[in-house]
Amino acid sequence: MRSSVLVGAAVVGTAGISRKRLRNLGATRAERQAALPGDELVAGAKRPSTMAIAIDAPPSAVWPWLAQMGCDRAGFYSWDRLDNGGRPSATEIHPEWQALSVGHRMACAPDGRWWFTVERLEPERLLVLRSSIDVGRREPFDPSAVRPRFAIEGVWTFLLGELPDRKTRLVARANGVVRPRLLAVGNLVFWDPAHAVMQARQLRNLKQRAERIRPQEVVAAAA
Repeated sequence: MRSSVLVGAAVVGTAGISRKRLRNLGATRAERQAALPGDELVAGAKRPSTMAIAIDAPPSAVWPWLAQMGCDRAGFYSWDRLDNGGRPSATEIHPEWQALSVGHRMACAPDGRWWFTVERLEPERLLVLRSSIDVGRREPFDPSAVRPRFAIEGVWTFLLGELPDRKTRLVARANGVVRPRLLAVGNLVFWDPAHAVMQARQLRNLKQRAERIRPQEVVAAAA
C-alpha cells in the first residue's frame, strides 16, 4: 500500500514538472517571473504560460508575421487543422495584411464568430491580444461588463526584444481565467497542454519564416 502511494506521488510529481516545463518551453526564469504588458487586464488570471525563442533576424523582420495573424488573414503558423480551419498559414509577408491598430478584431475561428481584440500595439516591439468568450452563449462578451457565469477570458502577449547582432528574443505569454471551476478542470486537463504544444509549434514556425526571408525583403513587402 505504501509503495503504491509513493509511486502515485512520483507520477503526479513528474506530471506536474512536465506540465510546468511544457508551459514554459524556452523561457528563462527571469522571463517567466517578469511582469509583461497585459498581465493586469484579466481579473483573477492565474498560471500564465510563458514561452520564448531566439530568432536570427531583427524585430523588424519578425513583426510583419505577427501583424498579419488571424484566421481571416495569414493564420497562426501552428497546427492549421486545429486553429485555421485546415487552411495553410501564410509562408510569405502580405502587404495587404500589415495594417493593424488597437481595437482591431483578429479572427480566431474560420467563420469569424470568435476573435481576439488588439488591446495594445507597439510595432516591432509589442502585441497584446484579448479574447472574452461567453461559453454558454458561444459568443464573445464585452470585457467591461459583468463576466458571464460560464466564461473563458484570456490575454495573449507577444514581446519582441532586440538582441546583439540584429537578432530577436520573442517572448509569448498566455494568461487568463476560466469559470466555473468544473470548466477550469477541463481546461487544465486538455486546453492548457494543447495551447502549449501549439504555441511551441507557432514559435518554431515564426523563427523559420523570419530567418528565411531577408530583412530587406520584409521592408519591401510591407512598404
